[in-house]
Amino acid sequence: MKTLINEFKTAIQESGLLLELDAKQIMIGVGIALMCSIVIYLVYRIFYRGTCYSENFNLLLVMTSLITTFIIMTISANIVLSLGMVGSLSIIRFRSAVKDPLDVGFLFWSVAVGITCGAGLYKTAIYCTLFIAAVYVAGVLLRFGIKRYLLVVKYDNSAQDAVKNAMPRPFYKLKNSIRTKTDSEITIQVSGKGFSQKLQDKLLSIDGVSNVMLVEFTSDM
Repeated sequence: MKTLINEFKTAIQESGLLLELDAKQIMIGVGIALMCSIVIYLVYRIFYRGTCYSENFNLLLVMTSLITTFIIMTISANIVLSLGMVGSLSIIRFRSAVKDPLDVGFLFWSVAVGITCGAGLYKTAIYCTLFIAAVYVAGVLLRFGIKRYLLVVKYDNSAQDAVKNAMPRPFYKLKNSIRTKTDSEITIQVSGKGFSQKLQDKLLSIDGVSNVMLVEFTSDM
């Protein structure tokens, strides 16, 4: 068995798949990973559109890139340690729930930076990081100004037709409806520009409408 393992190690070493790491190469890999992760950090911080920005999560993105980098370096430099590391990492479980699906994308982005930098693919890490950042920023800017709101209206049943006619067609969707013998309450989703003040004033001017509440809707609500 030992002979077979030694032959396997010799074959891997002769194939050139293992990296010969020195201090300079390690610092270059970690340095480029840090630069790319700083780009991720700035993009997440500046263009975050959720309700509650988390500085801890943003710092986690930087740490994830750096940690993944030296894990991949270890795997690339020592085949024996790589097998043990794969086994140890398989027992790790993350129980923190990710509220925003975009946060998962940022985590994968950080991991990808760490993998490419750890494997010595520095140009790939830099070019892909800049490209993904440009795509994300462009997507955020294209939808800038178009917001979604949750509108809660409480009114007498006699004012139902007037409330329905006041809704901005076709930019609304019914989310919830509560109806009693005397009054009703509906929750709808509206999207577009300039809905906040004008729509509230229009609904409050209707006889029978007693309360109008407007809340900006985000994916982590």
